Amino acid sequence: MGKREEEATSDPRIPARPNYLWRAASWLPALLLVAGEVFAALTPSHYNSAPFFTAAPLVAASLLSARATAVVALIAVLASVDITVHRGSPSTGESVTENVTVLTVSLLALGINRVVRRSDSRLRSARGIAEAAQRAVLPVPPARIGGLRIAARYIAAQADAGIGGDLYAVQDTPYGIRLIVGDVRGKGLGAVEAVAVVIGAFREAAEQERTLDGVAYRLESALRREGDRRANIDQFEGFTTAVLAEVPQDGTRRLRLVNRGHPPPLLLYPDGAVGETHPRTPALPLGMGDLGQGAGEGEWPDRVEEWDFPVGTTLLLFTDGVTEARDAAGVFYDPRERLAGRQPRSPDGLLDFLAADVARHAGGHTDDDMALLAVHRADGHGRDHLRAHSGRTPGTLHHG
Repeated sequence: MGKREEEATSDPRIPARPNYLWRAASWLPALLLVAGEVFAALTPSHYNSAPFFTAAPLVAASLLSARATAVVALIAVLASVDITVHRGSPSTGESVTENVTVLTVSLLALGINRVVRRSDSRLRSARGIAEAAQRAVLPVPPARIGGLRIAARYIAAQADAGIGGDLYAVQDTPYGIRLIVGDVRGKGLGAVEAVAVVIGAFREAAEQERTLDGVAYRLESALRREGDRRANIDQFEGFTTAVLAEVPQDGTRRLRLVNRGHPPPLLLYPDGAVGETHPRTPALPLGMGDLGQGAGEGEWPDRVEEWDFPVGTTLLLFTDGVTEARDAAGVFYDPRERLAGRQPRSPDGLLDFLAADVARHAGGHTDDDMALLAVHRADGHGRDHLRAHSGRTPGTLHHG
């Protein structure tokens, strides 16, 4: 008997959801048919088993394929006729009514199944388009660039929505590996349009600008131009919180960050310590630079801050879907506390744990999308070295 199962996405950034409930529910029509036969066998002839035989095809219509629904409907009609013929009923009229009811409901179930199948086809088409748009706007980053191992995830708050306003990108440039994780204001297609603007501007600026604050300025300018050009993107309210990161490839083992109003990334050290990269000078989100003091063509407020990024350390960037996830008591998720003492074997393993842990904390339901990006520094041959960071306090800030 065919059964409807929830399709797993082909995108490795979006975890597949289990289909155990669908598998269990697909047996319900068969159980109803068996229950009808048992009920008829154990009760006097004047008791009516038609409710079981009418329910079976109706349940099958929403769960099973067209062929399976037709099989269930045929069995239900034949079983009803067999019971009324061989066991007899107090009234011939009652027997005819019972069989006609089962037949009518079975035909109705076949019609319902056809409607459901069409709706499923449209949903699969829409989901495929959303995933294609997601891959086009946010392509999967390479798993390894030089001595860095990289993993990314996009986890939508709505089960069937594979696209939204969170973003990430990784770019190998002449100035080092540059990354961005951000969250644009708004939802839906408007947010996706803003994501495309930010990602496009980032990829161009990351290749051309010598400094990370120069990249931030280019993003600010791109959002301002888009706000001036399009009426549906507000110049001042269409903002994007973001963290820009740069890992130089000159062997200095340093990390540069520019934080524009975004949750600070975490540094997970080989010994299990977790450092939080709070910016010393807070900055407004991208798209709101004109509201800050001193913002201007020749006077830009961004300050690049440098951090130690030794071998074996993992940089974790995320959007506020992580930090704003709450449990039943209203307690927010604290990634620094939950990850302290853990030594993930790989960036993928870290993101898998984080996504599952946030879901457990929130009781399986989150209100906001999550974009996750993990960058692990191995040595030049891709090997990890777990060594103590003596003489360095996790989270020590150095300014460039």
